[in-house]
Amino acid sequence: MSAEGAAVELPAAPALAGQLVRLARPRQWAKNLLAVPLALLDAGPTWAGAARAGWAVAVFTCAAVLVYIGNDISDRRADRLHPAKRHRPIAAGRISVPVAAGFAAVVALLLGSLLLLGPSVPPWPVAAYLLVNVAYSRWLKHAAPLDICVVASGFVLRVLYGYGAVGAPVSLPLLSAVFTGCLVLVLGKRRHELGTAGPEHRPALAGYTLPLTDQLLGLNLALTAGAFLLYLATEAPVDPYRQAVLAVAAPAGLFAAFRYLQAIHVHRAGGDPVRALLHDRLIVAAACVVGLVLAAAIAAHHHPTLLTWMGP
Repeated sequence: MSAEGAAVELPAAPALAGQLVRLARPRQWAKNLLAVPLALLDAGPTWAGAARAGWAVAVFTCAAVLVYIGNDISDRRADRLHPAKRHRPIAAGRISVPVAAGFAAVVALLLGSLLLLGPSVPPWPVAAYLLVNVAYSRWLKHAAPLDICVVASGFVLRVLYGYGAVGAPVSLPLLSAVFTGCLVLVLGKRRHELGTAGPEHRPALAGYTLPLTDQLLGLNLALTAGAFLLYLATEAPVDPYRQAVLAVAAPAGLFAAFRYLQAIHVHRAGGDPVRALLHDRLIVAAACVVGLVLAAAIAAHHHPTLLTWMGP
């Protein structure tokens, strides 16, 4: 019996609405929040900026859902060979390809409506994100290490769109930190896949080895730390509290990075980077420390009378 036929004979699936929600992968939507805090912090916290940044998140969430559906349709046969991805709705046969395509059409209509009715923001990051992901799904995902660069570029496009939405200039060191930081997360995922799946599921894995991923992880982690520290030391709008911000944010950020490496190498995590980050209380705590310190210093920078207790 073929894999397609076996999928049809699976036990009764949950309600269609629940499967469509699973298809949209709401657990991955946290990635789209990357467009909010960085842009808002640099632009200065305002209600109007928050509303525009939230709109940018909604736009990229719709774009990401379109990509998830397209990838699940395209990869449904390979996903059945993966120990975790075989449970995805399309691969498991709980949602047919025509139903998934119809759901994608609805999401595309919603995305178009948001772009037409929302603020006047150049849409090229969204268009580039969709086009790059089509190329990735068809060709680029098989080319290592180009595949990880393409995935990381999606996060850079999210940040660019968020900055465009709030009208803030983009920092090149910050963009570099986002790109290399995302490469760290993607490399952690590839490292995990080397031990749990294989080239049958992801042909690009034939271009990786554990020593190579470990070297690339170390390189990109160093680049991320350097670029982020350069941003804090030069371009982050945190005057006159720059030294205090560096004193707190630098060790907290490095601790979070070390903790993620520990999760990859010791606890064999990394298969789902979002889950690995959000389910580790120490990483979340360190990220909150960095975020709160930056938010307080930037708020004081834009509104000097707001936090007079901090002192220069």
